[in-house]
Amino acid sequence: MSLPQKFVVVAGATGNLGSLIALSLRKREVAVKAIVRPGTAASRTRTLRQAGVVVEEVDLINIPALTKSLAGSSTVVSALQGLRDVMLGTQGALLDAAVAADVQRFIPSDFSLDFTKTTPGSNRNLDLRREFHAKLYSSGIQWTSIQCGGFMEMLTSGQMPMINDKWHCINYFGSADQKLDFTTVPEVAAYTAAVAADPRPTPIILRIAGDSFSATDLAAVATRLRGQRYKTMWIGSLGFLRGLISILKFFIRGVEDKLLPAWQGMQYLENMVSGDGTLDPLDNDRYPDLTWTTVEKALREVDAEKDKQK
Repeated sequence: MSLPQKFVVVAGATGNLGSLIALSLRKREVAVKAIVRPGTAASRTRTLRQAGVVVEEVDLINIPALTKSLAGSSTVVSALQGLRDVMLGTQGALLDAAVAADVQRFIPSDFSLDFTKTTPGSNRNLDLRREFHAKLYSSGIQWTSIQCGGFMEMLTSGQMPMINDKWHCINYFGSADQKLDFTTVPEVAAYTAAVAADPRPTPIILRIAGDSFSATDLAAVATRLRGQRYKTMWIGSLGFLRGLISILKFFIRGVEDKLLPAWQGMQYLENMVSGDGTLDPLDNDRYPDLTWTTVEKALREVDAEKDKQK
């Protein structure tokens, strides 16, 4: 399949979020090229090809090859995930190639809480994104960072241990009234596609949240949905959480090359419950055709699925 004069490039399109971004672009009838590493299994790109995405293998650290691949694109979206070698190395090469190819806009792989307001050193993974922002500022390219809080699926699946169904409680650190921002992965993808397809200039930072709620709010929702009173359960102060992170980092060695060791997940949690990474103001209304999933709706869907499997 040939591409028109203008198209969007997605890097990291074989991952969950990246593939959904590419598919959301196709739903908007936007031409899409997914660039993947040489030797990527056909099974990982089948759904993309079936949706009309052009898949091209290219060495993601070969800037001349990348420049040729990006030529003619209007926007480059990075959904790459990794540590320094990926977020600064591979993504840095992608940025250099986008500048060389005269691409209009770059969307970096941020997709998290508002780390522009958090304390440097408080989150290893987000510090890499902060460092990459310095490269974006100096590159001269137009760019937009999309920030979405935590992924709603992390909460509803139990990967973020906030909801304790066994003891009917909502665990929290700090204040039970601190609002936390969450957005589903498909909605982050849909919003990113809307930004990538937007012919208008876009702000440097766009913030979205499917829902914002506190531990107190979540306890009320769980009580209403599950017919059992859920209480809030204080686990400790913010100082206690920060101390726990330091202890885990000291005793859990040899995981510096892992994307999400236990202490890293707790760093994200600390950035959220401290309020430092709160998304404000929100830009949900920028694309009024999009819809948003509240935590009540997300939990209701999870409960319905569990009932089906019984």
